[in-house]
Amino acid sequence: MEEINIENITLLQLLIAIVMILAIGFGVGYYLRKIISESRLRVAEEEANRIIEESSKEVEAKKKEILLEAKEEIHRNRQEVEKDLRERRKEMDRFEHRLLQKEEALDRKSDNNEQKERLLIEKEKEMDKTQQDLQLVLSQQLKELERLSELTKEEAKDILLSNVEKQIRQETAVMIKTLEAEAKEEADKKAKNIVSIAIQKCAADVVSETTVSVVPLPNDEMKGRIIGREGRNIRTFESLTGVDLIIDDTPEAVILSSFDPIRREIARVALGNLVSDGRIHPARIEEMVDKAQKNLETEIREVGEEAAFEVGIHGLHPEIIKLLGRLKYRTSYGQNVLKHSIEVAHLAGIMAAELDVDILIAKRAGLLHDLGKAVDHEIIGPHVEIGVDLAKKYRESKDVVHAIAAHHGDIDPLTIEAILVQVADAVSASRLGARRETLETYIKRLEKLETLADSFEGVEKSFAIQAGREVRIMVKPEKIDDLMSINLARDIARKVEQNLDYPGQIKVVVIREIRSIEYAK
Repeated sequence: MEEINIENITLLQLLIAIVMILAIGFGVGYYLRKIISESRLRVAEEEANRIIEESSKEVEAKKKEILLEAKEEIHRNRQEVEKDLRERRKEMDRFEHRLLQKEEALDRKSDNNEQKERLLIEKEKEMDKTQQDLQLVLSQQLKELERLSELTKEEAKDILLSNVEKQIRQETAVMIKTLEAEAKEEADKKAKNIVSIAIQKCAADVVSETTVSVVPLPNDEMKGRIIGREGRNIRTFESLTGVDLIIDDTPEAVILSSFDPIRREIARVALGNLVSDGRIHPARIEEMVDKAQKNLETEIREVGEEAAFEVGIHGLHPEIIKLLGRLKYRTSYGQNVLKHSIEVAHLAGIMAAELDVDILIAKRAGLLHDLGKAVDHEIIGPHVEIGVDLAKKYRESKDVVHAIAAHHGDIDPLTIEAILVQVADAVSASRLGARRETLETYIKRLEKLETLADSFEGVEKSFAIQAGREVRIMVKPEKIDDLMSINLARDIARKVEQNLDYPGQIKVVVIREIRSIEYAK
């Protein structure tokens, strides 16, 4: 028990010793840290004081440097100002010197002007005196002229003015005639050039349309099936289409005849489908005719749209588009009206471009000028009036309506576009191959033209050339002089207008030739 207590007391003493050592260590450490902190603080204060002193020295040095630079700048500015002042003083001195020189020059000029003024006054007095003398001499000469001519001054003046007026009128008339001839010649050249350019740029087909259509058959047995029992098939077909179906001895073909091209086309398509199908009876015929009619209506609309697109015209009424498509199946003297209308539109547009007028109006009027022919077999009246009514109905512009109304000369054209449509229509219709004409008719027309020209006295021989567009007449020079040849050309042209029917115009050329022949031996 005592040993345990001794051990406990020893352990307690050891703990107390450790605590005391720790306390002493903490105290010593605190004291050391305090000494170190104070030492660092003194060092920092010394460093701060040193930095402040150095900064003060630098600031003082910088201040002195800035003051020196400012003094140098002030000195330089002062020198520049003084230099500028010296230059200005020199400039002022030069200016004052020039002013003095100018004042002296003005004084001299003033003296000279005064001298000139005195001289002028003296000359004016001399001129007045000379004018008075001349006036006196003139009056004496006028009195002498009046005495010699037995005319007063007013009468002589009237005679002189009258003679001058006559001379001026004569010269003016000659000048006007010359200018008119030059203007006409220039206008003819320009017009021919424009028309030739339009014709060259327009490529068109030669026409050979007819009023019948031929439908090929696979064999002649098909003709009997088309006729049907007791002719019921052919009767049904003709009643539904309104077309005459001609079945003759032509091998493997039948003919459809009708003046209505739309009906004829419907019948051609329907009969072709029936022949291909092989089933031919009244019900099937009615079905095929109805189908062909619907397909043709679609095709007509597409053809009208293609024509408008080809010409470059937009915004047409849908009904006008359909009417244009119908023109594909309409002919005039064998010429397809739709192709003719497209050709007229191109020609009018080309000429409008050459003349710098509205190209779209010219093209639009050219395309629609024969619109009435699409329905002239359904509506009573000339195609011009029908076309005008249709254009007004579908709200075409006034210029287009007027061009349609004037394209055959029923009314006077009031716009350049209307005149261009007239010309383009004539060119398209009268060009060689545009319209069907038999060889006999063509030769007869040329013979009539030559015979008519040969009937005049003094004509040696005439020649119709350029497909009857021009006739050249050789005259006998001993009977027809130069002045008579002019009257002869005019008389022949008038007689051609009265006695012949022809498209466009015919040029009459009278040629008077004198030949002198001699032989060197």
